Amino acid sequence: MNDIKLCGRQWLLNQNNDTTKLKVKKVKAIENNRCIRCHSLVKYQLPNGKRYCRFCIGLGRICEGDEIIRSCEIINYAQIKNGGLTWQGKLTPAQKEVSNELVESFKRKRDHLVHAVTGAGKTEMLFQVIATCLMQAKRCCIATPRIDVVDELYPRLQEAFKKVKIGKYHGREFCEAKDEQLIICTTHQLLKFYHAFDLLIIDEVDSFPFRNNPVLNYAARNAVKSTGATFYLSATPDQGLLDQAKQGKIGYSLLNRRFHGGLLPVPQEILFVKPFLNKERLHPKLLKEIQKIIAKVKPLLIFIPRINELELYQRVLKKTFPNLKISAVHAQDSQRQEKILSFRNNQLDILLTTTILERGVTFKHVQVIVIAADDQIYNAPSLVQIAGRVGRSQDDRDGKVIFCYHRYTRELRQAKRQIRMMNK
Repeated sequence: MNDIKLCGRQWLLNQNNDTTKLKVKKVKAIENNRCIRCHSLVKYQLPNGKRYCRFCIGLGRICEGDEIIRSCEIINYAQIKNGGLTWQGKLTPAQKEVSNELVESFKRKRDHLVHAVTGAGKTEMLFQVIATCLMQAKRCCIATPRIDVVDELYPRLQEAFKKVKIGKYHGREFCEAKDEQLIICTTHQLLKFYHAFDLLIIDEVDSFPFRNNPVLNYAARNAVKSTGATFYLSATPDQGLLDQAKQGKIGYSLLNRRFHGGLLPVPQEILFVKPFLNKERLHPKLLKEIQKIIAKVKPLLIFIPRINELELYQRVLKKTFPNLKISAVHAQDSQRQEKILSFRNNQLDILLTTTILERGVTFKHVQVIVIAADDQIYNAPSLVQIAGRVGRSQDDRDGKVIFCYHRYTRELRQAKRQIRMMNK
């Protein structure tokens, strides 16, 4: 690993990194019963009696007596003309206003919340502040909780910053992080960094597993320089962030219109008394709605709450619609990325999925059905995000979102109310 650039990184002393030529700082790996890397409470013991951190063991086991090495190296990045921005698109007046607010917050080294509806064009609104950061020879990271969102954003950033080498890091494409000036990664990867970034942008900040996760929130705070700024992006921010914005502790931008000016799709809610699927037959009401969508020759995304139900629904749908191309995907699927790409390229008619595709992904002309939308796995923000997959295209602003349920929950009611409020 001697050729790996370790600027802004932290690692275990026993991970065979040659530090003889680096400016580093050593700290105790466990202090005050806390892991210094992830801040988890250390309470598990090895057979030899030493305690170790179980939470971040995937990055190398931390035990009592170990040391963490933190790089103090400083890279003098070159000032890139125009920040390397090659994007030729144009922002709407509302997007431009948010973009300017982000640049101002970065210059003031102030944290900022962007509260924008799904499909508002949050990524494009980031381009100017990223370019400003790179123009000043500073370092930027975009972190998101979901691997699929990293894979979605990476080619868009490559297209927008063709002159900039961009690092891409997540658990399914393992490689050690280098010293790229612009990085996109999952929030778990932030555990490898310490005071590395002048600007950290956390996309889908309300998403699992980042939301209410003290370890990942600690990692995010540690990854930013003391003089840096953190930007939070979400269509459904939690009350804590909204309160900070209201109190003026962080900057705040609200954008309640999509980039094409269209409204958010209001879900159609359908009550089911009998099971959605019985004796390998779809409920007649569910079958009718699927047939309506298929007749429009539009791709259909069906959300199923449990992984173990995917295979059953897939088998029944293939039997019911033998001429359609149908597949299913979930977080542990080894062909996850290939299936999502096939659906995006219109090579599949129906894709069954769990909540892994509830946010951060865009499929043209897609229609959505949520089976068991009253299941406890769906909260109001996730239902809003799921509905937000529909109507994102400039040439197809409308679409169908159907919530199928047995009992009308508070989460269903709040999701629909939030969508209507944003549409006002």
